[in-house]
Amino acid sequence: MKLVIERGELLRALGHVTSVVERRTTIPILSNVFLKAANGMLHLKATDLEREVVEQIAANVVQPGAVTVPAHLLHDIVRKLPDGSEIEIKRDPEKERLTIVSGQSQFALQTLAAEDFPDLSGGDYPHAFEVATHDLKKLIDKTRFAISTEETRSYLNGIYLHPAQAGESAVLRAVATDGHRLAQMDIALPEGAAGMPGVIVPRKTVHELGRLLEANEHNAKVAVSPAKVRFEIGDVTLTSKLIDGTFPDYGRVIPQNNDKELRVSNAEFISAVDRVSTIASDRGRAVKLAISGTKLTLSVNNPEGGSATEEVVVDYTSSPIEIGFNARYLLEIASQLESDTAQFKLADSGSPTIVRDGGDANALYVLMPMRV
Repeated sequence: MKLVIERGELLRALGHVTSVVERRTTIPILSNVFLKAANGMLHLKATDLEREVVEQIAANVVQPGAVTVPAHLLHDIVRKLPDGSEIEIKRDPEKERLTIVSGQSQFALQTLAAEDFPDLSGGDYPHAFEVATHDLKKLIDKTRFAISTEETRSYLNGIYLHPAQAGESAVLRAVATDGHRLAQMDIALPEGAAGMPGVIVPRKTVHELGRLLEANEHNAKVAVSPAKVRFEIGDVTLTSKLIDGTFPDYGRVIPQNNDKELRVSNAEFISAVDRVSTIASDRGRAVKLAISGTKLTLSVNNPEGGSATEEVVVDYTSSPIEIGFNARYLLEIASQLESDTAQFKLADSGSPTIVRDGGDANALYVLMPMRV
């Protein structure tokens, strides 16, 4: 195996694939990146046995071949080489070494056999569809903050992606919940997604997908099987195992009869919650909302640190209500809203509250109250 490649291209691809490589693993080959040179392309692959990232980039292939080398070490070497430099990569099969030469710099890395590298992407994917990257990004960005980190309920450790009905419209819906708050986001159902099973995409995969979508204009091709999901974005393919479990019937926790509607400037609300929660010893403390007429009074009482109150002008015509929420959860939900207006639908001080974006009917959030 022998090839020449431009440093910037190789660094970008290594940045994508090495992100799934664990720093510590008991299986040595999982610390490596798989490199295969053939037909004017360099194929890179890395995995942690739960997720796999594959990318291909153009290269001047002098001699085809395949090998695996330590992923993070190779990434660090390429990162430290000068911008714009050409890199020659050559395998010496007798010494089981991969030589990397650029200018006056030369490195030799230990290798492991390419045929021993695991392959996660095989198998059939009965359901496949294409979706705009900005739509897919919206699905995960608007819901990922509500993914549970409690490992005992593994079925909540991801985003539930499934076809659904929103009124008379068929939608592709993402839902995440940790039992304290719920986030739901819809986009129009892409062609080919009807009939796909509901799947739970793991938290680590969601994070990885978010990185890959960050600066990509291509449409994403999504393929789903009962056990795996695959995302193709440009030259990068991310394959992941799905969480094996049943996502709870989230529709039961979305209130249907909350008749008290509060509308407030989202920017003013975020600032006010942020200020009064300063007095709390941690952001997990409750902020009390007292709503009466056109006045919302936010207050925090911390026996150790004092108290704080602030008033905000709101649009509210129902009977007065007092309700408490976790300050951090309030801020996380409010920060997802893109329009100027936050819309709260309340029932009473002990029931869950719906939060909506005044300018986006496709996003919905549910927040459980706290005692204050």
